[in-house]
Amino acid sequence: MDKTSTKTDSSNSVGVTRRELLKTSGQIVAASALAGISLPQYVYAGETSTVQLALVGAGGRGTGAAQNALQTKLGPVKLAAMADVFPERLKLCHKTLSDQFKEKVDVPQDRQFIGFDGYKNAMDCLKPGDVVILTTPVAFRWVHFGYAISKGLNVFMEKPTTVDGPSTRKMLALYEESMKKNLKVGVGLMCRHCEARGELWQRIQDGQLGDIITLRAYRCAGPTASAFSKKKPDNMSELMYQISRFHSFLWLSGGAFSDFLIHNIDECCWMKNAWPVEAKGYGGRHYRGDYIDQNFDSYTTEYTFADGTKLIMEGRCMEGASTEFASYAHGSKGSAIISASGHWPSKARIFKGHKMVDDEIVWKGEDVVNPYQGEWEHLMNAIRQDKPYNEAKRGAEASLVTSMGRMACHTGRTITYDEILNSDHEFAPNVDQLVIDGPSPLLGDAEGKYPVPAPGINKKREY
Repeated sequence: MDKTSTKTDSSNSVGVTRRELLKTSGQIVAASALAGISLPQYVYAGETSTVQLALVGAGGRGTGAAQNALQTKLGPVKLAAMADVFPERLKLCHKTLSDQFKEKVDVPQDRQFIGFDGYKNAMDCLKPGDVVILTTPVAFRWVHFGYAISKGLNVFMEKPTTVDGPSTRKMLALYEESMKKNLKVGVGLMCRHCEARGELWQRIQDGQLGDIITLRAYRCAGPTASAFSKKKPDNMSELMYQISRFHSFLWLSGGAFSDFLIHNIDECCWMKNAWPVEAKGYGGRHYRGDYIDQNFDSYTTEYTFADGTKLIMEGRCMEGASTEFASYAHGSKGSAIISASGHWPSKARIFKGHKMVDDEIVWKGEDVVNPYQGEWEHLMNAIRQDKPYNEAKRGAEASLVTSMGRMACHTGRTITYDEILNSDHEFAPNVDQLVIDGPSPLLGDAEGKYPVPAPGINKKREY
């Protein structure tokens, strides 16, 4: 793991969502986000230093990422091109951004692209050194990242960045190519850009908790709409239906496990300063009714690090059950809250013992900057000052570790890091050849239902 790194989604879950954070981020980011960052004089020099943006994937996450990009305090930026496979989604995103930013959005009709090749058209509108925002479902990430590298573009990409071993290997190879070109790459694991978590990480490295003994994390909430899907409407193709509800399908997103639990897993691994070497897990489907998606409703995963330390990750999507969205660390000298109520504010704390109560607190972290905005300030600072900055490798590793836990739950086996990294099972090997009216990599049965993981039965493929 990167020892120097100090470093959501729009799902309906416990805590604060990206949409809610955006309501306040613009007002609070200016002073604190730039603390310690030396701005070059040309940042505010005018049109000649404008960084152009292209948005590939105009859904809720794409809109949120573009809003953060257009709010950056590190010099002039302008949205110049957009692409999506759904015209209505692009239209809504364009209107939202135009209404909010006006002069910073310059995307006329001829730079609004619809279709699976739209990403190329949008990136072709940029010049080397500009930034492309990749916020489509993760299945397309390696395809789009590869084209961005070929165009010499800096990149911001949403998490996760991979869903299986082959796509992880592709992303790791692309990382090497992007490093050769000195491209700046941000990955949407924004908790790594949280001030309080960053200080907590340093305190843990300095020995304040002693040896980390156990980590535990929870993301338990009601059902997330896009992860629980019913039968496809007759007037929509399999492919377009699945893309429109990508959280429901493993090939597109890694399912609810990969897409939602990655943040808690990543922040715990950050505090441990290591990736786990194996995982085993459990899960099941309850109260499913006529839902046809591929997700379990509950997951419990035990990750093991090389030194034997455990991380327990629990996820649940059930109406009426208790909720929790938090991560914790327990050490030989005390314990810590990594996050207590969602992504931000983290409410990071250190306690002298393992009772996490107020009179045991020995340190409180302070969160001033929305980390969704902070990650953009850090990326833009690297671009403006030409500093080394590339999160693609760590993003791929975090995605692989998350997939390792998902695979363990879905197969009923203990899965090692090396096994999933070197696996030959790829959910969508021909994703770069998809077309609007073409077939999907996944087909439903005669009743419109899709393959569901069956631990102990399907031990290799359905993970």
